[in-house]
Amino acid sequence: MKASKKVVFFFPAFASSEATAPLSLLAVATPLLRAGYQVSIVDSTITPNFKQRVLDEVKDALCLGVSLVTGPMIRQTVQISRDVKAWNKNFPIILGGWHPSLLPRQTLEADFVDIVVRGQGETAMLEVVRHFEDGASMDDILGIGFKRDGKIVFNPERPLTPLVDLPPKAYHLADFDAYARLCGRRWAMYISSLACPFNCSYCTNAGVYGRQWNGLPPEQVVEETFNLSTRYGLEMLWVVDDNFLVDIDRALKIAEGLVHVGARFQWSIQATTNLTARLTEDELRLLRRAGLHQICQGVDSASPKILELMNKTFQDFDSIYQSAERCVKAGIRPSFNIIFAFPGEGESERRQTIAFIMDVCRRFPGAEFWTNIFTPYPGSPIMQQAQENGIEVPPSLEGWADYFPRYTVLPWLKGPAHQRLQTMRDYLRIAFDRMPIAKFDSNTAARLIQRGLSYPARWRLDYDFYALPFELSINRRLKRFIPVAKPKVDAKQLEPAVGANCP
Repeated sequence: MKASKKVVFFFPAFASSEATAPLSLLAVATPLLRAGYQVSIVDSTITPNFKQRVLDEVKDALCLGVSLVTGPMIRQTVQISRDVKAWNKNFPIILGGWHPSLLPRQTLEADFVDIVVRGQGETAMLEVVRHFEDGASMDDILGIGFKRDGKIVFNPERPLTPLVDLPPKAYHLADFDAYARLCGRRWAMYISSLACPFNCSYCTNAGVYGRQWNGLPPEQVVEETFNLSTRYGLEMLWVVDDNFLVDIDRALKIAEGLVHVGARFQWSIQATTNLTARLTEDELRLLRRAGLHQICQGVDSASPKILELMNKTFQDFDSIYQSAERCVKAGIRPSFNIIFAFPGEGESERRQTIAFIMDVCRRFPGAEFWTNIFTPYPGSPIMQQAQENGIEVPPSLEGWADYFPRYTVLPWLKGPAHQRLQTMRDYLRIAFDRMPIAKFDSNTAARLIQRGLSYPARWRLDYDFYALPFELSINRRLKRFIPVAKPKVDAKQLEPAVGANCP
């Protein structure tokens, strides 16, 4: 009987409100397609009855691969894997992505996992699939762990492949129509560089890529993004580089190239604040002409004490104000991320951060802030200290499904203190305008009411007063008139005692 040439991938849902094609699976699909394999991707976000679809697909396949990050994606992964094993206990299941890369042994200890792929998976996955097809040994496949006679075996790590040496992603496998129906926008993720030279204490990047930044040449980025946007009718690209502006000359050459070819799509980037601050207003205007409309930056805290604990002493607040002003003048939205409740943060440090947010948003209308509660992730430098402070590390892969970053109750932040912080974050959401990826529509009356709610919200934030939060109740009622896709993974089911969702 002729061996199957089919590989099935499953992508468990994280959120549907800003859904698009899973970049990790499009990346590992290309080498397989080039080698003559058939690839089927089942994304639970857009696939009705996805469990049955996976079970139907694997019946004539070589193996099932799953890509996931720490958190609720693990729940669907466990469910699907157990269903597949109940159908055929010998059918191979391979897990890759950030979580298996950071905790490979614990992941492989799960009885339904046969192989883990650590780090970059393009070449490793192809070699694993070839093993299943011809029965060859897996001992020489770098970057994987597997089971042999009930024992766990780890091969040596696979060296990091420069991004320029990796094949283009298989975007043609993505159903962009389905994603657009879900979130109201045709968009995709794109990566032009890997890693970040900095080592912020909460970041897991060094645990997967080290700090070996490498990027594609400007000409390739221009060609690929322009073709991607025109071929699939995409209105926006989210450039998911960890730090797009590490090489500013490269960034400006990309902008010049996009202007030259007449690109019409919008794009967003992530960058550290110290690098964004190096851009002049003229350089920002060039980037805006090229379609850049948002720069997301990790301010994280306005307290020098907390920034030192985060290993972010490179951050200069005068420069942040300057870059915010330049971005707004150039027509680019400066978008800042904040982390509350980092170990060592007290009320005074938190008030410093709130004052900073209020000042920036008032001085530079168009600037926006997105807030999170600190979540320690495996592989981050802060993880050991977090455990010493009472964080309980899940003892199994399944336990991490409830390790949700948006609703975390910390040992040093729980009960009334936690609820107060969540209420404060809710007021930050309505105090100033923010623009998510997903499109939403509201009637004129709803918009006027929301604008009216912003003024008492600002007063509350200025005076740190959150009793009787009637504005939040009104805002929740208004959301009935603002249709937007809802997350498939509802964090309230995971931690019902905690408040509302954040980006």
